[in-house]
Amino acid sequence: MKDSVTAAQRTPSAERTTRDLARAAVSGWLGTAMEFMDFQLYSLAAAIVFNKIFFPDVSPAIGLIAAMATYGVGYVARLAGAVYFGRMGDRIGRKKVLYLTILLMGASTTLIGVLPTYASIGILAPMLLVALRLVQGFGAGAEIAGATVLLAEYAPVERRGLVSSLVSLGTNSGTLAASGLWAVLLATLSEDQLLSWGWRLPFLLSFVLMLFAFWLRRGLKESPVFEERPDVVDGVAMAKEEVIAAAHEGDVLAAGIRQRRGKAFFLALGLRFGQAGNSGLMQTFLVGYIATNLAVGRSVPTDAIVYGSLLGFVTVPLVGQLGDRFGRRALYLALTALTTVVAFPVMLLITSGSSAGVMLGMVLGLNVGVLGLFSLESVTMAELFGSRTRFTQLALAKEIGGILATAIGPVLAATLTAVTGSWWPIAAMLVVYSLITFVSALLAPETRGRDLVRLEDAV
Repeated sequence: MKDSVTAAQRTPSAERTTRDLARAAVSGWLGTAMEFMDFQLYSLAAAIVFNKIFFPDVSPAIGLIAAMATYGVGYVARLAGAVYFGRMGDRIGRKKVLYLTILLMGASTTLIGVLPTYASIGILAPMLLVALRLVQGFGAGAEIAGATVLLAEYAPVERRGLVSSLVSLGTNSGTLAASGLWAVLLATLSEDQLLSWGWRLPFLLSFVLMLFAFWLRRGLKESPVFEERPDVVDGVAMAKEEVIAAAHEGDVLAAGIRQRRGKAFFLALGLRFGQAGNSGLMQTFLVGYIATNLAVGRSVPTDAIVYGSLLGFVTVPLVGQLGDRFGRRALYLALTALTTVVAFPVMLLITSGSSAGVMLGMVLGLNVGVLGLFSLESVTMAELFGSRTRFTQLALAKEIGGILATAIGPVLAATLTAVTGSWWPIAAMLVVYSLITFVSALLAPETRGRDLVRLEDAV
């Protein structure tokens, strides 16, 4: 029985230099960029071509719904990956998990690029597509959570919001790369070329990014917070029974093991809802909706995401810095209130029939309702949870929120717009998602400056 946990028993925390922080930041940024590039490649393909090459024997509206549903199944696998890899990351460390997730994501995305189509092998083609989507989701379920935890635990406390926002820049970079690739394909290839071979190129190119990301993580040191945890001995977290046996009344082990968990998780889930739901609508559903229903060029929505993502390189770090200065809560309340106010005007712009209106509406919606909230989410969710279960709880909150909002949202939006014949359900969904996050921010504590080594949650 362990009656105490001394500094000598724990793995000593290696000194972290500015170079270590930079490597962690680039690693987190690149892995998250790859995750979002993979998923954005898929979501854009689902919206633009998959309904034609994997679901060709149905009407365009039903084909779009089927393609979006195939997009959504990956989020179920993400939940399984969040549980499996999240628990592993809390037990043996953050960096080991990040090796595995990058390999799973990269391999499955590359294989999508060599899949035969429905015309070649019939119903087996969409079945294989779903299978690879599940593998891709299983790896991605912990990638962004791991990168978020790693950066938050590496960052200096006074710059934690800014450094953690690099995860959001990774999502932005991945979205930009995927959207840029699709914009080039749509601008340079004919319809026949795109459907026959052009759609494969972005998936095959992701293999190069996977190799680089894996190489970069080879030299990454473990999170200093994980090494300093009072329940970690020789690089492995103690089991619950061991912690209980070693804990003394009033010490850090007792505080961490006896807290009733749940409140912080549900608050994090609510904070996640606005960003995840708005992202599914703005970056996935609207691309297909605009291409199918509006009389604008087929490249307009993808170009809008490219421009919005470029502006995000200013929005994301700016929101991170403002959060460091004024706190997380105030920024959450301001951004969600603003998204609620502009939801209907943004949709009026997008559905105006004008290319400029589509561009302006999507760029505004993407930066206020998606990227700004993601910048805050990256640090706030990490600060809400205690270090003993941070990886698991953060991954679950992200993925459950993704299933409830990002995965189901595009399918629901496709159904509602088909039934009503109008765009207003999209604006109404943006309002509902944002209000859920607004209320959660009201109920949440201010987490800026919290000690991340503490084992217990913030509430």
